[in-house]
Amino acid sequence: MNNVQQILDRKGLEVTTIGLRASALQAAHLMNDMRIGSLVVVDGDRVIGIVTERDILRRIVAAERDPAVTRVESIMTAPVACCRPDTHLEECRAVMTSQRIRHLPVVVDGHLAGIVTIGDLTAHEIQEHQQTIEYLHEYLYSAPTPMGT
Repeated sequence: MNNVQQILDRKGLEVTTIGLRASALQAAHLMNDMRIGSLVVVDGDRVIGIVTERDILRRIVAAERDPAVTRVESIMTAPVACCRPDTHLEECRAVMTSQRIRHLPVVVDGHLAGIVTIGDLTAHEIQEHQQTIEYLHEYLYSAPTPMGT
């Protein structure tokens, strides 16, 4: 059965993080610069929350707060749903769907070890489907024909 480690092996372990005391404006700039939709909030290498585009929209823009003075710690989502490298991908998808989230930090012994997104899950699923299609195509059209037909 497929697990998170397979995705991490393909995409790598790099995760963009931010500290508690950073401003929401700094978080928004970092997300824009990196072209990503979330930042894992850390204290050292320990995951303590996550801040997303949605958090900034709802808790800064809609609330008419000043992003330059509002700290990440006051807008982040915490506690954050996490997974482990051995977590099955179906479980990740179920958590993301039920909690309506798009990012799952990967944690090992309390320390950040990667991140899995809904896009990663979808790409993995598409790759598996493509492999199945190729296998079936090979089976159907490259199989030897029986003698005497």
